[in-house]
Formats: sequence, C-alpha cells, structure tokens
Amino acid sequence: MKRVQWRPIALKDRQRIAEYIADQGSPAAARKLDAEFVVKAHEAAQRPKLYKPGRMRGTRELVVRPNYVMVYRIETEGITVLRVLHAAQRWP
Repeated sequence: MKRVQWRPIALKDRQRIAEYIADQGSPAAARKLDAEFVVKAHEAAQRPKLYKPGRMRGTRELVVRPNYVMVYRIETEGITVLRVLHAAQRWP
C-alpha cells in the first residue's frame, strides 16, 4: 500500500470542515465526511494519476464531493495531501 502524508494545513482544513458541519447540527455527518477524506486519499495514493491535474503546477485535484476538493502532490512512495478545500474557496 502506498503512503499518504497529510500536510499540517490539510489536517487543519479537515478539522475546520468537520467543526463547521458539526456546528450546523450534524456531528455524524462531520465524522462521515472526514472518513471519506481519508478513504479518498488512500484511493488517490494507489492510483495517483487517475485524478485531474491541479491548478498549481505539480499538483492533482480530487473531487471528494461536489463541494470539497482535495489537492495533492504525487511522491515517490505515495502522495502528500496539501489542502482540503470547499469548492467555493479560491485556490491557489
């Protein structure tokens, strides 16, 4: 299995998204979405070129749900998740 590394800011993105959803009254949905981020990251590590090239050179982007995009970089031993963003956020 290929390795998935999370940049500290990507972990903060996940936490911020989960807290927002939980604050809207759905802690279970927040946990489910966060688990989906982890699953999708592992899928990307196994087939990193499957997803579209990113807006920043050297990155790829995976749409986790219509409103969430995971930005990652392909590494020798897997991937590094750089950010997890709401689709409305400006990137880069």
